[in-house]
Order: sequence, then C-alpha cells, then structure tokens
Amino acid sequence: MSAMAATAILSATAAKTTDPVVMTVNGKDIRQSEFEYLYQKNNLQQLAPQTLDEYVDIFVVYKLKVAEAEAAGLHLTDDFRKEFDSYCAELSKPYLSDSLVRKRLINEAYGRMSTSRKVSHIMLPIGATYDENEANRQRLDSIRNAIVNGADFGEMAVKYSSDRSALRNKGSMGYINANRYPYPFELAAYTTPVGEISQVIDDAPFGYHIIKVEDERPNPGKVEARHILKLTQGLSPEDAAVKKAQIDSIHTLLVNGADFEALARQESEDPGSAALGGRLGAFGPGEMVKEFEDTSFGLKDGEISKPFRTAYGYHIVQTLAHRGVGSLEDELQSIQTAINRDMRSSLPEKERLTQLKNSYGVKVDSTALMAVKARMAGSNDAASALDTAKDAGEVIATIGGKPITAAQVYESIPDNVKNGAKDAFTVFNQGLNHLIDETTVKITRERLAQENPEYRNIVNEYRDGILLFEISNRNVWERSTTDTEGLANYFAANRTKYTWDAPHYKGYVVFATSDSIAEAAKSYLASTSVEKDSLVSKLSKNFGRDIKLERVVTGKGENAIVDNVAFNGQRPEAPGKWVAWFSYDGRVINAPEEVADVRGAVTSDYQAELEQNWVSSLRKKYKVKINKGALKKISK
Repeated sequence: MSAMAATAILSATAAKTTDPVVMTVNGKDIRQSEFEYLYQKNNLQQLAPQTLDEYVDIFVVYKLKVAEAEAAGLHLTDDFRKEFDSYCAELSKPYLSDSLVRKRLINEAYGRMSTSRKVSHIMLPIGATYDENEANRQRLDSIRNAIVNGADFGEMAVKYSSDRSALRNKGSMGYINANRYPYPFELAAYTTPVGEISQVIDDAPFGYHIIKVEDERPNPGKVEARHILKLTQGLSPEDAAVKKAQIDSIHTLLVNGADFEALARQESEDPGSAALGGRLGAFGPGEMVKEFEDTSFGLKDGEISKPFRTAYGYHIVQTLAHRGVGSLEDELQSIQTAINRDMRSSLPEKERLTQLKNSYGVKVDSTALMAVKARMAGSNDAASALDTAKDAGEVIATIGGKPITAAQVYESIPDNVKNGAKDAFTVFNQGLNHLIDETTVKITRERLAQENPEYRNIVNEYRDGILLFEISNRNVWERSTTDTEGLANYFAANRTKYTWDAPHYKGYVVFATSDSIAEAAKSYLASTSVEKDSLVSKLSKNFGRDIKLERVVTGKGENAIVDNVAFNGQRPEAPGKWVAWFSYDGRVINAPEEVADVRGAVTSDYQAELEQNWVSSLRKKYKVKINKGALKKISK
C-alpha cells in the first residue's frame, strides 16, 4: 500500500471517528456536526430548550421534507441554483480573500503618504484588438529605449503622447501624492528610483504609460483654505481689467478688516464655494492649478494673499490651516476609500486565487491553444472565428485534475461579448482565464464543504431551508389557500368546531360622502339587480369615489358602524369623509355558514391537517435509520 493511499484511509477513518453518522434519511447520511449545529441553534431560539429526544423527532421530519423536495427535483431547478449559488458566493468570500494582502495594501498606502513624487509621463492609448494593444505596448517600449539612450523625455512626450496636455507641459504632472491615481500608475511612480524611467505600465485603465521620476520631497500634507474669485475666462482685456479693479478693491477692504466670509458670499463668482463663505475644504498637492496651490501652501495660517491670476480669473486666498499627514488611524478611512475605488479592492481575492491555482495545479496546453487560434484565423469575422470553438472537444487546460475544453470556454463567454468581439482569440483567451478562475472557485467551495464543518453546516442549512420552504409551500401553505374544494369539505366535516360567542352581521356596508349620495345609492341598489361580483364596479361607475363598499362578517361589539346598522347601536363618529352609510344584502347569523365566514381559522386548521397527513405519508415513504449510540454521546 502506498503512503498516499494509507494517508487517505487514515484521514477517512479519522473523519468518521470525529464526525460519526447520527442518522440516515432516505439513504443520505447526516453527521454529528450538522445535527449538533442545528440542535444548538434551535435551542438558542427557544424560550424553553428542547430535550434531545424532542428535537430528534423534529429533525427527522425536517430531513424527510428535504428528501421529498429532492425527489421532486427542486434542487435541480434554475431558480434554486441561482439563489443557492449566490448565497455560497457570499458565504465563501472570506475563504477566497487574503486578509494579509488588504493589511499590506493599507500599510503600503500609508507609507507612501509621507512623500510626494514629481513625475512626467508618456501615454499611448488602449487598442481595439489584441494585436493593436501589443503594437502600442511595443511602440511605447521603443520610445522608452530611445529616451534611455539619450532622447529628451519632454520632446518625446510632445511628439508621441496621447495625453494632449503634453503639448504645453511636456508630460510633466508635477508633484503627485499616493492614493490619487490608478494603482498600477502609482506603483510605478513610487517604486521607480528618482532620475529613472519606469518599464511600460500595461495594466492601467486608461492606456499604456512610461513614467519618469524627477524628484521626491516630504509630503506637505493638505491646506484648508477659502477664496474669492472674479472670473476672467472668455473676457476681453478691457473686461478683464474691470475684474482686476474689483478684486483689488476687495483686497483693500480685507486689509482694512472686512469679514472674508461675508465678502466671499457677496462678491465671489465661484458659485460652489461662495455659498460656503469661500471655503474649499482641505486639498493637497496636485488637486488645484499650480498658481493656486503654490499660493495656498505658501501662506501662514490665517494669512490672506494679494490678488493673483490663474486660468480661471483673479483670486484672493486665505489659508485657514496646514494639515500634515495624520496617524494611520486618522488616515485609515481615506486609505480604505481609495483602495475600494480602484483595482486594489480586488487584489486580496486575486492573490488568494493565484495561491489556490498554484496549489491545485493549473496546466494550459499551449499546443492545443495555438490550434484553436489557427482555426480562428481562417474565419472572416470575429463571431464566426469564435464559433469554430463551439463543438471543439480538445482539452486546452486542466486544474485540480478537472479538464477544460475549448467548447466549455466558448459556452462560458456571454453572447453579448461574442457578438461584440473584434478579436476572436483575445476574447477566447480572456474566456479561458475567466473559466480557470471560476473552476478554481468551484473547487475551493467543494473542498470547503468537505473539509470545513462550520462552512458545510451553514451551507447545508441554507440549501435545505430553500428546499423546505418550496416543498412545504406546495404541499401545505399554498394548497391550503388555493384548494377551495378541500377547504369547503374540511369545513363541512368540522362545522361544529367553529362557533361564535355572539351573533355576527354578514353582508355589506355601503359608505357615502353625503346623505344625498347614500340615498341615491340605496335607491339604485333597490331598483337594479346587481350581481355580487360586480357590485364594486357598478357602484364605482355610477358614483365614482363618493361611494365605498365593504363586505363584512363581524360580531356584535367588534365594529361601531356594524353595531349601528345591524344591532341598533348608537351612531359613531364618521370615519373621515364617509359621513353616511347603510347596510346592504345583510343579515344577522348565529353561527358560521360557510368557509368564508371563518376563513382564517379554517385555513389554519386545514394547514395543520395537511401537514399531519403529509408527514405521516413521508414517514411511510422514506426509510429513517437512527444511530442511538452516537446521539447518546451528544446528550452527554
């Protein structure tokens, strides 16, 4: 016997010893861990805990109903699979995410906040096809090599960058801070040594980049400021001069002690901040135009600037406070917000997925994959090219021993992606990678259910709960409300159970918005033969919203209006606009005459009978075997 086989037998034996079967229902084993989990949960929900013997019977009935649901194929329906898979996806998230990665990303982000980096960049766009992307990436790599070999970065940015701001700034972005740019861009900006050029960044969301890191300095933090603005954009020189005179006058008022907030509300032409007394909140480097940023950071707390000009117009700024980088605790929320809005949010899952794929063993057959690509190359359009994989049975990858065929990859690609494809092999390759990831997740969930009792028990509880609800609804709850014949027969057979302590009025109460309308409605009903099923529609047609009809079966003393019309009671206060009312087609009865007179009570009792008969039939239909020895150990 091999060591591996011996280990497998020992593991299986250990599992049986530590988690024995406590009962078998319809050939399906229920282990001690599941039974104990549900028993303890049930007792936590009860005012008076149930004994083990009491709960065993409840549990058996529960599992019998699940067995019936499985026999009916409810676990195979699309609705079940959709709900169950969605729950498993949510429940398994903690097991498919590396919490250490999240912690590392937080510490990394906070560490970078202490410095600002001055960078320039060149960008080329993302292409429409795989081949275009490769061409752009290689082109940018060639541009990088030219710069490394002596070409001027700024000139190359002006000539080649798809970021057209390079025409005026030669690619310069000034000083940037952490947590403000896409993660791949930030990663390159903070890991490339000062004075050097990064490798091509090919996973940023807006294009391909190279970055030149020109300088590094301590992060000045943020300033909190307010301003007054006179707009000059689009104005003639003469009109701009008027704005300059206005801002100078405002500055004179401020120097002589005028209130900054009041003047900002009255004079500033920045509508967003004017209503706030000019307040802009706190901002850091790179968040405002350079002239505004330099002025704001250069002032002392409380100091007011002289008027200065930006592309927007003339400003006066008052710096209210300088704020350095706070502690990790202070900055944690903003860091987490930044992580959650970019690709870092998925890194804990991606890194865990990579770990899992490595542990399961992913193998891609490059020969088979290239054969798929060669077949696709013979088609005139992408959709037709993808169709060549529709029935292809060759295995192009395996993971954890599970094969993935070309046809499976084709089926996994959404139709809208197939129909909109421009490069068939790119779409197919992406589909393969996605299917490998999905298969990894599926294997992980299967293994969790096998190896993790806590996860397995929660999943089983949810699964069985869905099935229990559906099968109970079919056999008891829904049936008890829709089976009119069964309800009528049950009432007839048990009529003596349903009695009243006082007489009841059975009939209609007609409400009206005035006495005259009530009299008109009463005359209409007396002179016209109206079927009960059309009473509401007929009255509504003739009297509109001035009439309301209610069918009641109400005992004496239960309703003041019914007491008034049926039992000679005093007239009560009118309910809202309904100032008049009268009885129609009603009479006083001493006992229920039909199911409708006591529908709630009959339905509840009928449900109980259906439940009892159903459980009795299930006990006869399915075999139950109980391991009393294992259960006794639980009771101890």
